[in-house]
This record gives sequence, C-alpha cells and structure tokens, in this order.
Amino acid sequence: MKYRSIYIAASSQHVGKTTTTLGLVSNFASRGLNVGYCKPVGQKYLDFGQFRVDKDTLLFMDLLRFEIQPEIHSPVILGSGTTVEYLDHPEAFPFEERIKYAREQLEQRHDLIIYEGTGHPGVGSIVGISNARAAQMLDAHVVIVLEGGIGKTIDMLNLCLTFFQSHHVPVIGVILNKVHVEKIEKVRKYVQKYLDKIGLPLLGVIPYDKSLAFPVMRTIARAVKGVVLENSEYLDNKIEDLVAGSLLDQQDWTKERALLLVTPATRFRESVEKILKNTEGLELKRAPLAGMVICGQGELDDKSMDFIRKYKIPLVQTNLDTFGSVIRISNIEVKINRSTPWKVKRAIELIRENVNMDAMLSPL
Repeated sequence: MKYRSIYIAASSQHVGKTTTTLGLVSNFASRGLNVGYCKPVGQKYLDFGQFRVDKDTLLFMDLLRFEIQPEIHSPVILGSGTTVEYLDHPEAFPFEERIKYAREQLEQRHDLIIYEGTGHPGVGSIVGISNARAAQMLDAHVVIVLEGGIGKTIDMLNLCLTFFQSHHVPVIGVILNKVHVEKIEKVRKYVQKYLDKIGLPLLGVIPYDKSLAFPVMRTIARAVKGVVLENSEYLDNKIEDLVAGSLLDQQDWTKERALLLVTPATRFRESVEKILKNTEGLELKRAPLAGMVICGQGELDDKSMDFIRKYKIPLVQTNLDTFGSVIRISNIEVKINRSTPWKVKRAIELIRENVNMDAMLSPL
C-alpha cells in the first residue's frame, strides 16, 4: 500500500527534527513498511569531492542500509556563498527540478517517504525553496515539531502554521518535544485544549531525556579548539557530567558516570594524584574518567600519563583557561549522529512510546 509522504518541520533549529525523523523512519520500517528518506534542503554537509550530502543523510543511510545517491537523498545543498551566487545567477541553480526529480525516484521505490526539513519553516526562502515550498512540491503532509511549553509553544505554532497555510500545505499534527516530566500533564492539557479549538491533532508529547544532550569527546575537543594528546581512538566517549579539579575529592567514585575533568595543565599531576587516592581499593573495572581537558601549558609527567594510557582516557589540551573551556562546553548544541549510537536507540524508543504514528498514515 502507498501512503502520503510525511514532511517533518520544526519551529527552529535544535528542536528535534532529526530525532523525530529517525524515530519515525525506524519504527515504520520495523512494521514492514518500505520507507524512504530524503533531506530536500541541507545546510551542513560533507564534501566527497564529486558530490556533497547533508550530514544527517549518513545517519539514515546506516539505519535503512541504502547506498547514498545525492540527487535523490540530498538533492539541494545551501553551502557557504550559495545564496549570493543564486541571487546573481538564479538560472544556474535548478533547485526545484532537483527536488522534483528526487520525489519521482523515491515514489517509484518506496511505499512511504519521510522528508526531513531544515531550520525553521522559512529557511531556504531566499532561493525559492523554503520548507513550505519544498513540502508543496513534494505533495507531503507536514508534522510540526515544537519544543514543549504552553504560551511560547502556541505562539511559535501559529507562526509556522501561517507559513505552511500560505503555500496550501496540509499540516496533519503537532509533536511536542523535550517536555520536562513534571510538566507533561499540564502542557498536554492546555496545548491539547488549544489544538482542539483550531482542529489540529496533538500527535505526541516526548519527555525531555538528558541522555540525548550528552556530547562526545570529539565534540568537546572541537568546542575548546583543543589538540588531542592521547587516546584519540576514544573520542567517541560520551560525557554525562563535568567536574573541575578542585571538586575531585567530593566525587562518589563508586557511581558509574562518564565524567569529564577540566583542569589547568599546571594541576594535571595533582588532579591525577587525587583520583588515584580517591579510587584506591575500589578495584574499578572501568575508567574513572571518560575524558580530560587540560587548559594552558604545563608539565605532563610520566606517572600521570601512565594513568591516562592505562584507562584509555582521551586527553585534550586547549589554550583556553578553565572558565572559558567550561563555558564553551556548556554551550555545545548536541545533535544525534553516527558517533552516538545510544542516542539513536533512545530516539527510536521515545517515538515508539510517545507518538501516535498511525495518525500520520494517509493511504493514497
């Protein structure tokens, strides 16, 4: 059976488009549906020389086990400078033709296609392919993902609805994401009350899950503009919490947590000695740290480096001070990607447990 395509849009970046798309694609596929994926317009891409693809496409390639064809799975890339070039020579950029071709090919191959939008609804307008225009060309029904709340959430919803309605694109429902558990019932009640008034279904309320916000050491190294000094092969270690060197004596080392230590390089040896002292006799079967960032310059003594090597702790050095490093790390925007398999698994579970997927299916 063939189904109407679904277009996942959102009120802004980092609200949960990729998480939602990932969960829907996986769960529909697990039901036996022949599901296709496409990101019609991408901004962050990987350059393979002969072609470019949006970074998110690689994640879905792994999930659905398809061979990437950029003209089908990532037809339009708005890289740096593209918008200026388009305004000067629009005839050189057949964006609409590319998207229509991708649709034709996907519809021949799949029973259900899920398209992932980019940014807020208006992104791409400068080149004539906003999310609303893309959804219109793809003849897709839109699901809007919003960050959970009440007043601000409803205000953002109305902005989104206005844009899609101006292009005569059907919106089939709303998903609220990142709702704190203690507020779920209240948020659900009042948003549902408003949606009932305008005749729009609430398709799901997804609780905030802290694990989806955990970065990996690779991301942290990039954020602090650091140099990896040791154990670069463990840069995919996830980080659950951050601790400063001055607070090492207060840590409960019996708890299994993926800790990141941020300390001045001049206190590197002292920090390692504190960890060794506090973990003595515990017979840890795991590394006491998932990563370490040392700030500035300092002596890296052999005993401390032996500790780093023994537990395979990725060690990153940055020229930022401790405060600057912590600020950079705290401001990291975390996305699901191929380096975070635990996030992929959790995203799939969250959608399966909290979203009415049947309400999205519309037979052709």
